Amino acid sequence: MIIPLIKPYMTEAIKARVAAVLDSGYLTEGPTAHELERIFAAYVGAPYAIATSSCTTGLELALRAVGVGPGDEVIVPDYTYPATASAVAMTGGTPVIVDIEEDTQLISRSAVEAALSPRTRAICPVSLFGNPLDYHWLNKLKKNREIYIIEDAACSIGAAWNDAKVGSFADISVFSLHPRKFITTGEGGMITTSNGLWAEWMNSFKHFGMSDGSAARKSIRFERMGSNYKLSDIQAAVGLGQMQDIDMLLTERRAQAALYNDMFASLPGVGLPTVSERGEHSWQTYSIRLDRRDEIMQKMHAKSIEVQIGTYALHHHPAYQSPACRLCGTFPHSEAAFARTLALPMYHGMTQETQEKVFLSLKECL
Repeated sequence: MIIPLIKPYMTEAIKARVAAVLDSGYLTEGPTAHELERIFAAYVGAPYAIATSSCTTGLELALRAVGVGPGDEVIVPDYTYPATASAVAMTGGTPVIVDIEEDTQLISRSAVEAALSPRTRAICPVSLFGNPLDYHWLNKLKKNREIYIIEDAACSIGAAWNDAKVGSFADISVFSLHPRKFITTGEGGMITTSNGLWAEWMNSFKHFGMSDGSAARKSIRFERMGSNYKLSDIQAAVGLGQMQDIDMLLTERRAQAALYNDMFASLPGVGLPTVSERGEHSWQTYSIRLDRRDEIMQKMHAKSIEVQIGTYALHHHPAYQSPACRLCGTFPHSEAAFARTLALPMYHGMTQETQEKVFLSLKECL
């Protein structure tokens, strides 16, 4: 039997929510998606939440909302999923790619400082794997340099910093609801912000640039060029059902992460994940660091245990070596993270016995 990397959390109550939407005949974005937005905003402590078709389109919306366009630079970490940098390029802006910190694997402070230029419009840091950023430093930098903080919080629903939820700190935060995430809508994303003007603009853009014409269809106006980045009610029903149980899911994941920490702490050659100072990890991904990562990964697959690399080092890929991007400095910590990080199985209902099997199998591979 395969031990999967992740299993979607699915209950009869969630299936019933989806069935109710199907029975209603209202399948596109509507009351269920709007209820998910309200629940999400309240959970993270942000005044506004906007559901989108993906985290990638959400990042593009956020960057457009603060005015990023041709001639602007946005600083992003090298060690991230390509969507972080691609969203910048979609606006016409230039992704400026920098190294990460060795311990937390979050964007490097010194590399950001070195990359700042008169063209810098924003920083798009990633709260990687559910590990919160240092928002005090980011907000200080933002004020000193008059730039925006657009957070790629793809993995960070439920994470917290200084006792407040991720999604309430940056100018705009964008979460993923992809099936790899423990709160999912199949495909989808969620944007949070405290700026009502930006929220209104993003909501308009994702509806083809439409103004609020809810009073009567004839009063609809298209104020700007826009696109269709909506989340359907069918998808939202799944996420809404999962959000009802998010505290239970987080508690379980944190217990599983603690058990992994206890087991792997005694295993030579394995580096444990580092949590940010004052941060509370969501453990969307539990990752370790070890040499011979690819070899170990193949051996674990042969034992029917799904493990995976952490994420990508963008500077290795042709798309980010093009003139459309600026590679800033060298990337020793991103190189090491890309070569050594291994994500382990973690999902709702995973037993201690199964975690022990993962541990013993990896120990044997080492």
